[in-house]
Amino acid sequence: MSGLSGAVETVPVSDLHALGSTDPADFAVPGGREEEWRFTPLNRLRGLHKDAALTGAVTVDVGAAPEVAVEKVTIDNSERVRLTAAGSFLPTDRVSARAFAAVTEATVLTVPKEAVASAPTYVRVTGTGTETAAAGHLVIDVQPYGRATVIIDQRGSATYANNVEIHVGDGGDLTVVALADWADDTVQVAHHVARLGRDAHLAHYAVTLGGNLVRLSPTVRYDGPGGDAELYGIVFADAGQHLEHRLFVDHDTPKCRSRVGYKVALSGEQAHTVWIGDVLIRPEATGTDTYEYNRNLVLTDGAHADSVPNLEILTGEIVGAGHASASGRLDDEQTFYLQARGIPFEEARRLVIRGFFGELIARIGVPDLEERITGAIEAELS
Repeated sequence: MSGLSGAVETVPVSDLHALGSTDPADFAVPGGREEEWRFTPLNRLRGLHKDAALTGAVTVDVGAAPEVAVEKVTIDNSERVRLTAAGSFLPTDRVSARAFAAVTEATVLTVPKEAVASAPTYVRVTGTGTETAAAGHLVIDVQPYGRATVIIDQRGSATYANNVEIHVGDGGDLTVVALADWADDTVQVAHHVARLGRDAHLAHYAVTLGGNLVRLSPTVRYDGPGGDAELYGIVFADAGQHLEHRLFVDHDTPKCRSRVGYKVALSGEQAHTVWIGDVLIRPEATGTDTYEYNRNLVLTDGAHADSVPNLEILTGEIVGAGHASASGRLDDEQTFYLQARGIPFEEARRLVIRGFFGELIARIGVPDLEERITGAIEAELS
């Protein structure tokens, strides 16, 4: 595969993810009728899907654990080839391909073989304005039996298209937290593409709170049996926000596991969330164990949640496969129970919502970050 020739890869069994290319010209400009774009308000993308110049910049600062190596790599044509030579990253839509073609510098984090990071590594991305769109590229490479936590902390104002490559080698263990705590005027379209080696584990958290429009597409593929992917989402949309998450788990290897759990709350007029969960179990992926769910808590009139789980199974020799989706309002019995014990309604409401998100927040395992996320959600409620 060559990053210069616009290498195209076809997947014969799943039309939604059939095309991959490094050449933006291989993707038609979306018109809104395509399945992968039908929920996205294209008129709010500021031309990221068309031809907006990706000549702006964001600030990227890394606070790395002592065991983690950090490299800033200037991207030219030869380096683009190197980044795609292993076949670990291939854009699957026009915005991702445009970002990959335009980026001039990549941040590369490497966790050496058998190294155990003693602290989380923070990648702080700060937008400096929305007028000119920017492209970004981050690589997280966990070599065999390495262990690390990486937090992508995104703030400020931006028009931003970015890609994140995640490689977890055999026996490796990685936690990634992508925190979108943008200012209210930010538009972001992001793709996270992960490959897991034999017996590797990835826990990926999408924490999406800020921004005008944020669309995140995580993809997972497996390079060996025993791979285990956990994809979690904590999402709060308020008035006018469009927050969209489109996941694809490609089970193409025997005896791998995936778990997907997204919890979403919406409050305010025209708050809109979209969750698409695509899981493909190919004929060769015997022994697969997968389950996904999305739960949406609609707090006010005028808010709307779209939820579409898709499960494509091409072999009967699996451990298990299932999906669930639910949308509803606050449980009156829970709030009544708390009010009956002297807790005012607004505080009871806050406690119920804290409990709704609490299980997923507690999984992250970084106390300072957990407190920040909890505080941000409570600030949204107030």
